[in-house]
Amino acid sequence: MFLTENDLNELVAWRRHLHAVPELSGQEAKTAEAVRARLQAAGADRIVSGLGGHGVLGIYDGRESGPTVMLRAELDALPIQEKSELKHRSLVAGKAHLCGHDGHMAILAAVAQNLSQQRLSRGRVALLFQPAEEDGSGAAAVLADAKFEQVRPDFVFALHNLPGLGFGQVSLAEGLVNCASQGMRIRLSGRTTHASNPELGISPKDALARLLLEIPALGHGTELDDDFSMLTVTHARLGEPAFGIAPGFGELWVTLRTCTDVMMERLRLEAEDLVRRVTAGEGLSTEIAYRDVFNHCANDVDAVAHLRSALDAEGVRHSAKGLPLRGSEDFGRFGSRSKSAMFFLGAGKEHPGLHEPNYDFPDQLIEVGARIFIRTIRNLLG
Repeated sequence: MFLTENDLNELVAWRRHLHAVPELSGQEAKTAEAVRARLQAAGADRIVSGLGGHGVLGIYDGRESGPTVMLRAELDALPIQEKSELKHRSLVAGKAHLCGHDGHMAILAAVAQNLSQQRLSRGRVALLFQPAEEDGSGAAAVLADAKFEQVRPDFVFALHNLPGLGFGQVSLAEGLVNCASQGMRIRLSGRTTHASNPELGISPKDALARLLLEIPALGHGTELDDDFSMLTVTHARLGEPAFGIAPGFGELWVTLRTCTDVMMERLRLEAEDLVRRVTAGEGLSTEIAYRDVFNHCANDVDAVAHLRSALDAEGVRHSAKGLPLRGSEDFGRFGSRSKSAMFFLGAGKEHPGLHEPNYDFPDQLIEVGARIFIRTIRNLLG
């Protein structure tokens, strides 16, 4: 084991500190500072801060030139109230690390510690702590930042813990591993009036009721293939919560999901056409906007081969079980620049699910995840 018991205890304590003080996408200033201090203590040769927002990059140079390998973890938490009795539970109302990003950061911190103790013989490693993964904006912002040009990784690797998969086991596959998704916000505006004279107003209630039924019906297919699509209503609002007002506006939030970015564009056009058809002749004005835009995530064949070699060397059981996933991940954007691959590390078959209010990252995975990453790095760079 490359980490002593004291090392692991200290990493667990750091992870739990991060868990207690979560910050949302785009607001990760204090988390980023904690990461920067950690990298500095772990002897990073260079530290780049303010990358794509609050992103932090720690760079470790080898003695000779060679490939650049980047590992990515995420900084941000979720806007969900944690419901647990843990001593390290979130101290911030309505915010919590319920996806395990605190654990992913601790894994990269363990890798940094190893790199400081056993310097690379060649190449370099870049440890990226990325902002704003949860809303899909972070990877794009990092790639668009001029400071990222000094890295230009040949390979990019990441992991995500996965409840429902046996503890410490890995799911890994070439090709598609995460679906594309986009949040579609539909606003319908008419004319508000007194509840006693609804005929004097223009209400979006009928159009909203139709869309609630017809938008999900656009989805088709159950297998995750090129024809798969899913539309999930996540929020709906009609007017103000008052008895004296006949509503003049409505809003509908829908998550669009497909296996490919090409299919996503087709689905967007279908959904927008449906909105136009439903609202035609209703006297309503419509506004459609998109947010939380995630491209599909596909693993490179060569990058997967390097991960498989590391998993075999470390004696970690792995298969393609459960892949691809319906859930989205903005890591796929790095594949446009580098050979990239993400693997999924089992958090246990009975472990609470991601984004559930009682979820907590299993601390025992810190050592497992770090071993896999370090073996991958050493195999590539020595």
